[in-house]
Amino acid sequence: MKEIISRFESIAATATLAALLVLLGGSAARAQDTNAVAGTPVAVGNTATNPVPLGAGWIARHNSFVAEAKKGGVDILFVGDSITDFWRNRGSNVWNAVYAPQHAANFGINGDRTQHVLWRIDHGELDGIHPKVVVLMIGTNNTGKERDKKTPRNTPDQVIAGVTAVVNDIRAKLPDSKILLLAIFPRGDGGPEQQAQIDEINPAIARLADGRMVKFLDIGSKFLDSEGKVSEAVMPGLLHPNAKGYQIWADAMNPTLDEMMK
Repeated sequence: MKEIISRFESIAATATLAALLVLLGGSAARAQDTNAVAGTPVAVGNTATNPVPLGAGWIARHNSFVAEAKKGGVDILFVGDSITDFWRNRGSNVWNAVYAPQHAANFGINGDRTQHVLWRIDHGELDGIHPKVVVLMIGTNNTGKERDKKTPRNTPDQVIAGVTAVVNDIRAKLPDSKILLLAIFPRGDGGPEQQAQIDEINPAIARLADGRMVKFLDIGSKFLDSEGKVSEAVMPGLLHPNAKGYQIWADAMNPTLDEMMK
């Protein structure tokens, strides 16, 4: 037990007990209320580490990813939220020119948080798939406040635990796949408090890199202007890149990704 705790502290010293539970027991160790209605788990404790689904449209997209995974033939898998999802539209020109020829698949869903990606992994999205590299960016939707602008989402420690859980689940499902874990991109739509959370999370999740199967890459500075603020020229809404922003993302990431693909 002491050896496990020591190893955990070396990769995520600021992560909460929830992440330790993931290390010790995987998906089954995440606390859930088994009395949930209609089979939907009710999160207890840290919501960022408790797998939950969303609505019917979200389930339909998840099912399409499960079907895509079963077909196989994917060498690069992108996993994340809307920032990843929007490779389909805002970043489509870059995607079609750079990633589609490399047999890439996009499993990003708008609005996802760590708990939603955990549910997707637990329900088949990685079954039958054997990518060389998984490009993962998740956690921005766990920061800040809910739509009421009052209710906090998760603390930085909770988000760190959530990202840790996602990385561990991917490693358990795809032990031969490398993970390119991206730092959460900077954002200016939620004010300095939300950005401060991201600034605390990124150095902690960087410790998940093991020098062999997990690589951490922070390209956030590429989206900032000369004053260190999020550039509206590449992120018009101060959160999602535009076409220019997706080109910047690709240019900054590709040298590392290409090396990991070898």
